[in-house]
Order: sequence, then structure tokens, then C-alpha cells
Amino acid sequence: MGLPNVGKSTLFNALLKRQQAFVANFPFATIEPNVGIVPVPDDRLKKLSQVIKESEGIDHLPPEVPATVEFIDIAGLIKGAHKGEGLGNKFLSYIREVDAICHVVRTFTNQDIVKEGSIDPLSDFEVVETELMMADLQTVQNAKLKIKNDSIFKKILDRLEAALEQGKPARKLAFSDQELKEVKALSLLSLKPILIVLNIDEKALQKTKELEQEFSNLFGVPKEQIIAVSAKVEEDLAALDQEDQKLYLKELGIDRSGLERVIQRAYKTLNLITFLTAGKKEVRAWTVKKGSPAPFAASVIHTDFEKKFIKADVVKFDEFIALGGWKDAREKGKVRSEGKNYEIKEGDVIEFKISP
Repeated sequence: MGLPNVGKSTLFNALLKRQQAFVANFPFATIEPNVGIVPVPDDRLKKLSQVIKESEGIDHLPPEVPATVEFIDIAGLIKGAHKGEGLGNKFLSYIREVDAICHVVRTFTNQDIVKEGSIDPLSDFEVVETELMMADLQTVQNAKLKIKNDSIFKKILDRLEAALEQGKPARKLAFSDQELKEVKALSLLSLKPILIVLNIDEKALQKTKELEQEFSNLFGVPKEQIIAVSAKVEEDLAALDQEDQKLYLKELGIDRSGLERVIQRAYKTLNLITFLTAGKKEVRAWTVKKGSPAPFAASVIHTDFEKKFIKADVVKFDEFIALGGWKDAREKGKVRSEGKNYEIKEGDVIEFKISP
């Protein structure tokens, strides 16, 4: 999301590696949101596939199935959206459905592109943040009208109202676990975690780290929440085959696509981790929230597996690769049998044992 004509749909098209979203040089070129399922780049799958082929003695590489993130391209927001300006409430309703916000901010220069708002990225960022907070303020005040007693929930609402009126988004407030459950029920827009994508000029690609630090300081957000990319370059890259992409990246003086960083950072922003399964049928990356217990992770593979869970055989990815698969990893004592209370770790290679 972001103001009109900052490069949201161009970035979205590059993510999908095809022209799904309509790109045009005028506000509200995107009316209905575009939705795309994007694979998370993961070099571990290729290594797993090779190990399984060799260790299991099969004549082909098993298919690789990556984890995915769903991206939604939403129409450009303008000042006054919370009062119904532009697409107004319809626009805001789309944002309520997502788990995190990827906020695209324009820093590139192009006099031919119509620009809503100022030429100041901080001002543009603040316009969007303000609209989300103003919409949240209405939500909080409406909720307060329905409360007649001086309950704990009312005190939470009072805190939220005071913060929002001072221009402080809900995500910057500290809540207990119980309070957070109450707050989440409000579906506040400014509570959602954010990832800020700086849409930069091609000539600035070699100083992305410096730009990310600069805008981290300017916007007052952690550096991990800011990624500098050129949406136009990414769109050009997406049209090339893999070998030509490598050559183009080399010409640009960068080692990998900015899109890879966007996808992987979006994954982390959502507090997600990956566990892996490896067998003759396929090697696959599965997605769970950080801190998920083993039975829940099993249910991601099949809903019945949570009830039928017995144990999980777990080995670290690096050890699985170094030892050449399940057989040798077991013989070397590197495979651990974990029970229901085991917390899944990033990169665990797992084989679940399920009752009949």
C-alpha cells in the first residue's frame, strides 16, 4: 500500500513475474485489489533434493515445493481516506484483512509520473500513517460508546485513544497478552506490523544499505523494517530468464534481486519460520509461526496429524546435508526424537511419526 503512483503495482507485477496488476500513470489505476501467491526463495531446497536423490538411490531429483507469502496490491490511498476521500472506507476495509502492511514509499525521480502528495518521502509516509491512525481513532471511539461501565477494556481504549490522538500508532504501545487479545479484536490498522519498501532510482542501487539506515533514522523504525529496491529494475529482471538475470544483476553491481529481500523480509515481519521435510516424493518448506509446538506443525501438513501425533524426528539442516540424509544422520546420532512440547526451530528437517 501507499500513495498513488509510488510503484505498488509495478513491484507487485515483479513479485508475480507477470503482468497481473494493471499499471497506469494516474491515481486509482488499481480499484479492486490484486492477489498473488509468491514463493519464498530458499536455496536449502535444492541441496535437500540432491541429498535425497543420492541417499535414496533414485534416478531423479524430487520436486521442490517452497513456502509462500500472499501479497495483495491495494489501490493508492490519499489524504482524507478515513473520511471517504478516494476509495475511502473500501480501501481501508481491504487493509483490515491482512496480517502485515508493506508500505511502498517513492524516492525515485521521474517528472513524467503523476505524483499524489509531496516530493518528501517522510511526509508521504506520515500521510498514510495518519490516515490509518485516524481510522483507528474512529474505531476506538465507537467502541467506547458501547461501554457503560469503567471496565478494564475501557482503560485499554482510553490508552489507545490518547496515543492515537498524539500521532502514535497502536503497534508502538505495550500490551500484556490478555490486553493484546482485546486489542486485536478491534482489527486496528495501525496495530499491524509494517515493512517499508523504498522505491529508489536505478543509480542508487549500490548504496541500498546506506539508504536503509538513513530512512530508518528518518522514519523512526528499525532498519530491519526498511528495504530499498527499484521496482522498475525488478520488473525488468522478472522478464528475463535465470541466466540473463544473473548477468543483469552483475551489470548493476549487486549480488541478488531486491525482490528476494522483500519476500524474505515480509516472511520475517509476519513472525514466520520454515521447517523442512525431505523424501522421495518431494522436498518441501512449510510455514509456521515462531514458537509453534510440534503437533501444530504436523497439522500444517495434514489436519489429522495434530490429533494423531506421536513424535517428531528432527535434525538440523546443516547436519542433514553434511551427513547425506536420514540414514547416516540416524547412525551418527544426530536425529532427535521430540515430543508434543517441542518448539519448532527455523530450518529443522522433520519426519513426523503419526498413529494409524
